[in-house]
Amino acid sequence: MAPTCDRFDDCTDQDLLRIAVADPEAERSRRAASVLLKRHADRVFAWCFRCVRDHERALDLSQEVLLLAYRDLPTFQGRSRFSSWLYTVTRHRCLRELRRPALLVDEDADPDTRASDRPPPDIELEERLDEAQVLDLIHQHLAPVEQEALRLRCYERLPVETITEILGITEVSGARGVLQQARRKLRAALEQRHRREGVDR
Repeated sequence: MAPTCDRFDDCTDQDLLRIAVADPEAERSRRAASVLLKRHADRVFAWCFRCVRDHERALDLSQEVLLLAYRDLPTFQGRSRFSSWLYTVTRHRCLRELRRPALLVDEDADPDTRASDRPPPDIELEERLDEAQVLDLIHQHLAPVEQEALRLRCYERLPVETITEILGITEVSGARGVLQQARRKLRAALEQRHRREGVDR
């Protein structure tokens, strides 16, 4: 059924969606998608903020959600309200963010991390890279015991003392020292990657 509204601002979500998916490459379809997503942008931000409780982080997440939703508009089947579908997209992205392991920052085990309003470039780069790329850097630059310590701490969420026992670390600093060394190596690898990306741009 063709939309009956004359102006995009007067269209329902369903009307805008029909226009947006009719011909995704057409200018009219792109404008309809833009109006539709802009209509829900504040709500998406509120959902993200409720999840992560940080303004800047929620802002970045909400922009990602809107881009994901724009890309996936053709997959919306219309079995629910558009806002319900968008909430599901938002929820899945936020859950992925919350599950992301803190590979570079561990306040309990890593006293040499820096506190600032914005993360340093290596942490910003880690956040941009997907998990497979970060794991590849870990395998390239860390010793096996460092890889295992980082896995147990970041993915298994084990206490430092337990990791020391599991890995049989006999040094006085135990797993704490291994984790600090692993993070220093990973930061250096990420900083090198950051510089290389800067040169390639």
